[in-house]
Amino acid sequence: MFTGIIQTTGTISAIEQHGADSRFVFNTSNMDLSDLNVGDSVAVNGACLTIISKDVNSFTADLSHETLALTTFSKLEVGSSINMEKAMQLSDRLNGHMVSGHVDGIGKVLDISEDARSVCYSIEVPTGLNRYLSKKGSVTVDGVSLTINAVEENIISVNIIPHTLSETIFSEYAAGSQVNIEVDLIARYLDQLIVK
Repeated sequence: MFTGIIQTTGTISAIEQHGADSRFVFNTSNMDLSDLNVGDSVAVNGACLTIISKDVNSFTADLSHETLALTTFSKLEVGSSINMEKAMQLSDRLNGHMVSGHVDGIGKVLDISEDARSVCYSIEVPTGLNRYLSKKGSVTVDGVSLTINAVEENIISVNIIPHTLSETIFSEYAAGSQVNIEVDLIARYLDQLIVK
């Protein structure tokens, strides 16, 4: 479980293809890995990944065919920037919202505009996900916990404050950039309870 508060940005330092699966090595920049072990979880661009090996400044994870199909990882390259967050502990503050690290689909940035000191991003989400999105509800974009400003069919708008812009990879997005989307965990389960 995660909070959607990014702890550092890093880069992809290696990608090995293994048939339909891939093995990624992530450079963790200034994130301290000393409290993590093989088998622990790290959210990378919002996807919960399992550490299979690590050293001081990097860790390795295997990405299944399912993960590659539902996320942007199949389109990323060595050198691509990434958001990272360690799994939360029970004693942590929940500063963002409850994030599972299970990406629901790939969104696309449609427009970026300045809004006072923040930046407004319009993002198209897969049509099937719009039922879980509401104005002032929560959404996770590439692992970042955000509040939705508006929803129009399958397009959401979110405002990114200067701090978030400087501490995440949002500053690298342009119109057409693809991003991982995770809908609100509570909305997802409420929908299942109501439908069934």
